[in-house]
Amino acid sequence: MPTEKKISSASDCINSMVEGSELKKVRSNSRIYHRYFLLDADMQSLRWEPSKKDSEKAKIDIKSIKEVRTGKNTDIFRSNGISDQISEDCAFSVIYGENYESLDLVANSADVANIWVTGLRYLISYGKHTLDMLESSQDNMRTSWVSQMFGEIDVDNLGHITLCNAVQCIRDLNPGLKTSKIELKFKELHKSKDKAGTEVTKEEFVEVFHELCTRPEIYFLLVQFSSNKEFLDTKDLMMFLEAEQGVAHINEEISLEIINKYEPSKEGQEKGWLSIDGFTKYLMSPDCYIFDPEHKKVCQDMKQPLSHYFINSSHNTYLIEDQFRGPSDITGYIRALKMGCRSVELDVWDGPDNEPVIYTGHTMTSQIVFRSVIDIINKYAFFASEYPLILCLENHCSIKQQKVMVQHMKKILGDKLYTTSPNVEESYLPSPDVLKGRILIKAKKLSSNCSGVEGDVTDEDEGAEMSQRMGKENVEQPNNVPLKRFQLCKELSELVSICKSVQFKEFQVSFQVQKYWEVCSFNEVLASKYANENPGDFVNYNKRFLARVFPSPMRIDSSNMNPQDFWKCGCQIVAMNFQTPGLMMDLNIGWFRQNGNCGYVLRPAIMREEVSFFSANTKDSVPGVSPQLLHIKIISGQNFPKPKGSGAKGDVVDPYVYVEIHGIPADCAEQRTKTVHQNGDAPIFDESFEFQINLPELAMVRFVVLDDDYIGDEFIGQYTIPFECLQTGYRHVPLQSLTGEVLAHASLFVHVAITNRRGGGKPHKRGLSVRKGKKSREYASLRTLWIKTVDEVFKNAQPPIRDATDLRENMQNAVVSFKELCGLSSVANLMQCMLAVSPRFLGPDNTPLVVLNLSEQYPTMELQGIVPEVLKKIVTTYDMTGKNSSAVATHFSRYGLVPTISSLEFMVA
Repeated sequence: MPTEKKISSASDCINSMVEGSELKKVRSNSRIYHRYFLLDADMQSLRWEPSKKDSEKAKIDIKSIKEVRTGKNTDIFRSNGISDQISEDCAFSVIYGENYESLDLVANSADVANIWVTGLRYLISYGKHTLDMLESSQDNMRTSWVSQMFGEIDVDNLGHITLCNAVQCIRDLNPGLKTSKIELKFKELHKSKDKAGTEVTKEEFVEVFHELCTRPEIYFLLVQFSSNKEFLDTKDLMMFLEAEQGVAHINEEISLEIINKYEPSKEGQEKGWLSIDGFTKYLMSPDCYIFDPEHKKVCQDMKQPLSHYFINSSHNTYLIEDQFRGPSDITGYIRALKMGCRSVELDVWDGPDNEPVIYTGHTMTSQIVFRSVIDIINKYAFFASEYPLILCLENHCSIKQQKVMVQHMKKILGDKLYTTSPNVEESYLPSPDVLKGRILIKAKKLSSNCSGVEGDVTDEDEGAEMSQRMGKENVEQPNNVPLKRFQLCKELSELVSICKSVQFKEFQVSFQVQKYWEVCSFNEVLASKYANENPGDFVNYNKRFLARVFPSPMRIDSSNMNPQDFWKCGCQIVAMNFQTPGLMMDLNIGWFRQNGNCGYVLRPAIMREEVSFFSANTKDSVPGVSPQLLHIKIISGQNFPKPKGSGAKGDVVDPYVYVEIHGIPADCAEQRTKTVHQNGDAPIFDESFEFQINLPELAMVRFVVLDDDYIGDEFIGQYTIPFECLQTGYRHVPLQSLTGEVLAHASLFVHVAITNRRGGGKPHKRGLSVRKGKKSREYASLRTLWIKTVDEVFKNAQPPIRDATDLRENMQNAVVSFKELCGLSSVANLMQCMLAVSPRFLGPDNTPLVVLNLSEQYPTMELQGIVPEVLKKIVTTYDMTGKNSSAVATHFSRYGLVPTISSLEFMVA
């Protein structure tokens, strides 16, 4: 069956409006009327029917329209009792008349709303010249370029090319398109014209290209910033980059660089114009991916103590399948080290011919020679990261073979081994920066008073624990395995310096007697117990000491625990089964991307500072950390592959998207879109979600695409990203397979906004807070630490903190009121407000009604003569914003502080 025609130009929008659409007309007091709206053929009036009014009154003259707003951004929408049931993406308002009345409408889909918004704005811009503009746009830059592509194939000027060549050309220009889809589109076109044969004319080639290669959602975005032109010039692009994408210090030179890089037509490059194809190419490029490129390199302070970092860690690194019968292979080490892993495990046992071997003891896993593993570690240790690598040595060898282990490690690893004794005068471990290029051994160590060449130590045997669990049904006490003792040779003991393995007893004992260079390992079940029963103590413990958490021995299938359960307690070394893909490994891989994939991520300050208090199980906001609101709009998808195992469905995909938030308990949440039936190539979702993030530094966002009507596996693709790495604005999310490979050409198109960010991060990319109804203000409270000097300093801090809170809230409320009067949602920034309101500052004869005075510290608005009441409100609210901003600045300076741009976003205007 012929597919529905896409919108690819203003002409398509106008034609659709002339045909008309059913829209819901929203009135006050929760009244909604279903009406049929259409544009008069002469394009002078917007009409609706049925109506109790005279037909001449049930219309609005196009020339009386002042603006068209998207979303629920008028008083009627905000006060309507059922506003929450109306989709933000389907709502729009026509503001008309001298009194700025509003006609508030809701479309059946976001696409229909975009058609009306785009068409009406086009009509407002060009008025009586609309027809001339539509005719001239038929022979535009894009059509010329596509015709030129056709001409390069039709070298003999025959006026037609073969279907095969036409399909290949379109595929070359848009690699994500399927050959079968392009062929079908040409056949549909020929069928509609009753044309025989397979030759393709230039007109047919141009028509199919426009149909298949235009993404309506990107076209609607382009015209929003292009003043309804069919392209963006350098100033339009600058405005888009600055107002929407949060790019700082933008200028025309940068705009031209982008145009020259992405615009496919020579005409566009010469004139400095970016066509819809160039704009699409730019938005789909890595420059516009959701991941902030600043985090692709090491961007965190690497001079903190080792205990202040999360460390990418592997469990039973030598295994490539399950824990009980799976094969052992050196490729497990190669894979983990290439992925940035900084802690690998070696479970060493006596082997034949006096050569130690690595495998999981008491199981049927195969064996690999210890020497081979050390060779591989030496080769790949610093392949992905220059920061220290920890070898977790689980030693079960005889004294004789322990000496062989020492020989191999000294000979192969040489100077890379870090054997410097810890400085007893220090209180913390050295930093990753100091330990660059060094390999640390985590293992048992003889006591300092041991005078012989060997001595006995306790044995930590995960394999024995697993073997016991295999034979028991009752697994409630997984840490009751009796500790054995074994002989350790002094030579091996001396290779252990700042990662000495010790047994954990209890927190209070550790706080008093544990040395900073001693490391405890926790079974997953025991660690979970401490996380639930002693969350504050666990966080404080991990400020000074390294803690390693390994999976429960019951996970014989090599399944993974949730690393977030232990990161939230500050546990640094959460050992994962790298060979097992899925949600938990997605979180681990995504998490360690944020610092150049170097294997080390600096923990939040609240988990590092001695005087701070943080409970891992908080189900509310975190003291001292401002909650942030994450707004995500899932706009569309591109080129989704079939799920594996869904062959019985053919090529049909019925996708939907989950957005998941992972972090502290207060932040964990998920939302899903509707299902788009039978469209995996270019599904349109247009759904918006909002999440409150209470501890941004520990939060992650995961996008998951699934198939609703699946046979077999439902998984299509996913992408996991730390909250701190999100780029705001319009972004593409490159989807990955279950095993982490990038899915060719498969992506999600989303819009991201972050509000209520106060301090830190990237101020130019973040907005201010969102007013969420009226509620009493929350003031920061101070906790008595019983440290006299600290308590004395802070005892007088409560009044100024309370004053600062009031000033901040007053300023933010004024900003939100200003956004509402500008006809924008709370997600908007002040630059977007100024763009939205500036057309209203001009009178009918283009004389200014309002001017900006830039001579003061903050720009002020000055009225010029008699102006409409709505403009007076805007100017008054703007003035309140400026006064509150000045008060905040004064308060900051009183305490010797300089306000940041993020706290005075007013300055952006």
